[in-house]
Amino acid sequence: MKTIVVLWITFFCIVGLWAQEAILNPNLITVARIKYTGGGDWYCDPSSLPNLMEFVRENTDIPAVDLGKAVKLTDEDLFNYPFLYISGHGNISFSNEEVKRLRTYLTSGGFLHADDNYGMDESFRREMKKVFPDKELVELPFSHEIYHIYYDFPAGLPKIHKHDEKPAQGFGIFHEGRMVVFYSYESDLGDGWEDPQVHNDPPEKRLEALKMGANILIYALSQR
Repeated sequence: MKTIVVLWITFFCIVGLWAQEAILNPNLITVARIKYTGGGDWYCDPSSLPNLMEFVRENTDIPAVDLGKAVKLTDEDLFNYPFLYISGHGNISFSNEEVKRLRTYLTSGGFLHADDNYGMDESFRREMKKVFPDKELVELPFSHEIYHIYYDFPAGLPKIHKHDEKPAQGFGIFHEGRMVVFYSYESDLGDGWEDPQVHNDPPEKRLEALKMGANILIYALSQR
């Protein structure tokens, strides 16, 4: 019992130090996960973003930190986060107010990475059409900068999990020449970012997923 208490105290101390560091260093990049309604598991893959941020800190020059932050699109602090992440297996639903807020966020310099965790494709496409009625999700060519900006992916988005055994595809939505949404489909990067024992992915697959995640973050920050 005493050991468990000590571990919990240590954990909260570490989280507290991260939070203090984020306040003292405004250059730290925090990725926020979108908390949405509709029945989908917005909270899926809980170890994915912490592992990605650790990889980014250790392998790039980006001072990234993960505070386990989940935001609603209507939260006041939404615009404090340059990078939003959304994933899940089920239905995504945005209210009219959330649609307006996400549109404003994205057209004001924000970036969204949507990662299909198998099952969200139909609802995500439907909701994005509400956000940008006049824009389409465009498949990115393998030559696009997002696949080469830090790590090189000559064949485009890596395939991490089988799902329907379709090829992995990367899609983008552009506003005034800037990509504001990147959609990783039939890849499941988030599962690849998870702790090794969760999905038992081969080390080389996890590394591919983490490297691609770093590319997405670096690309998004380079567009600001």
